[in-house]
Amino acid sequence: MAIDDGVRAIEDGVQTDFTARMDYGGYLSLDALLSAQQPISDHHDEPLFIVAHQTTELWLKLALHELRAVRTYLDADDVRRARKGLARVKHVFRTITDQWSVLATLTPSEYTEFRGVLGNASGFQSWQYRAVEFVLGNKNARMLKVFESRPEAHGMLAELLDSPTVYDAFLAFLARHGHDVPRSVLDRDVRKAWVEDAALLPVFQRIYEDTTTHWAEYAACEDLVDLEDAVQLWRFRHLRTVQRTIGFRTGTGGSSGVDFLRRALDLTFFPELYTVRTWIGA
Repeated sequence: MAIDDGVRAIEDGVQTDFTARMDYGGYLSLDALLSAQQPISDHHDEPLFIVAHQTTELWLKLALHELRAVRTYLDADDVRRARKGLARVKHVFRTITDQWSVLATLTPSEYTEFRGVLGNASGFQSWQYRAVEFVLGNKNARMLKVFESRPEAHGMLAELLDSPTVYDAFLAFLARHGHDVPRSVLDRDVRKAWVEDAALLPVFQRIYEDTTTHWAEYAACEDLVDLEDAVQLWRFRHLRTVQRTIGFRTGTGGSSGVDFLRRALDLTFFPELYTVRTWIGA
């Protein structure tokens, strides 16, 4: 009779010998990943601060990967795959928005005890977040100066500064599919930040007021709005977490802190998609 010792047996087909096989840790490079957390202080809460920001950077890496692909899919008129990519990035930002709740468990007194070891390190210096902003349309050539000491990051941002944005690719897609996108929009200087163009409002009004005819375009517009909402919620949650942790103190990188983050809420990637809502049915 078998003796039940309460321990679940390993199934016969489960691999247990990895002397000559790749295992989970090897595939994910866990030795490198899990050794990347190097606290400078011996404070209990510094690992939380490091892990929260490192995981955000991993998600931003995926977001940038997907947004580059979205741009490529739109260029190829593959709107279905573009929409899938936009949906994935939306969920990435929802995920990193939820992560702020973990970091918000760090109280002001706890953070103050190790904040000094950060020196001038700041999220302002995240080149991946800046890259996401660039590919979505919030371009700023002056930001490249921040990354001059990191040639690879500087090169990536310079390339994105010179490249069309996701919105540029979408507007070109609309033009190829019979919509009256102004030539001035299609030929704009892509190095500049996007500024709302009233000439696009009739284009979007036509799409929104006849969704049956223009369903693919309409659905993609709403995907872009979903994405912008997700980014804005992330920005707002960032602001509130910083405010509850350091109040209105200056940021470690020299920014004004909460005031700087509040001004970011005024930035928009796809302004016409919000303004057109006033026009629909008018």
